[in-house]
Order: sequence, then structure tokens, then C-alpha cells
Amino acid sequence: MMLRQRLTVVAAVAALAAAGLAAGTAHAAAPTASTLKARTLAASCSQAYLPLPDPYCTPGAYNPDVTQATIGRTICVSGWTATVRPPTSYTNPLKVQQIAQYGYADTSTADYEEDHLVPLELGGAPRDPANLWPEPRYGSQPAQSKDSVETKLKNAVCGGRVGLDDARAAIASNWTTALAVLGL
Repeated sequence: MMLRQRLTVVAAVAALAAAGLAAGTAHAAAPTASTLKARTLAASCSQAYLPLPDPYCTPGAYNPDVTQATIGRTICVSGWTATVRPPTSYTNPLKVQQIAQYGYADTSTADYEEDHLVPLELGGAPRDPANLWPEPRYGSQPAQSKDSVETKLKNAVCGGRVGLDDARAAIASNWTTALAVLGL
């Protein structure tokens, strides 16, 4: 990575940390803090996985308050996700940083949804950068395509047809095949 890019990434990370944006919650198969720091400083995220995020940069993370035992008072309650959704004052600066990390030629933030790999509807960590990534709103499977998968999985979990852990694992692994993997 060129020195200028590295300094830009370091400055962005420092700014996010100073703003309190680097704080996260429980991780699902997340790398250690030292590997996250080394990755942030030394490498960029790959676009090779699109329409999926780079699994090294965005491994996913869970909200520890959402478990199979608590779904009746969390994700299965209408409007619950609005109570945990981070504000754009948090997600927009993170989106700018991650667009740069992914090396997208198009840097218009309007062309990306700062998306949760494990959606809030399935108890994904709301503010953990390991669970957020700039998902393109264009291409063969744009951000809107994932939204319907999220809703179907949440309905299956809340309807007792699929376990929460299975739904989370399927969507974090590959949202494009999650429904088929679970037989939905």
C-alpha cells in the first residue's frame, strides 16, 4: 500500500477511535484486535467477493442481547430494530472509511448502503465495524436484494421454522444462498 494511502487509513482509524466509533460488541468468528489493527494498517478489503463483503474485513458480529431465548422480546417484536439501529452520524463516517478500504472507484456514499452482514433483524451487532460494510446499490445483486432475504429469515426464526443460530450462520456465510441452505 502506498504511504499516502496508509497514512489516510491510519488517520481515519484514529478519527473514528477518537469519536468512539471503533467500539464494538460481541464478535462472531471475528479476528483478534491485533489482527484487525494490522489488517487496517497494512491491507485493503477485496471486492473479489461481491456481492458479498470480504470475509476478512467483515466477518460479522452478534448483539449479545439477542439469543434464541430472547427473540420474543427483541427481534420478533415489531419495531425493535429501530431501537438499536445506529444513527447516520455513526454509519456515514464509517461508510466513507470502508469505501476507501474496499478501494471502490465510485466514492459516492449515496451508491452504497452501510449494511449489517448479520442483519439487525437477526440480532446482528448494531455498531460493530466487523458487522458493517458498504454494500453497493448497483450490480446484479444490489443491496435491496439482501433485504428480502433478511425479512424471510427473520419470519422463519420468529415462526419457529429455523433456529436463530442457523439463520445467522447462513446469512453471514453467503446471503445469496442462505434461503436455499435452510430449505426456505
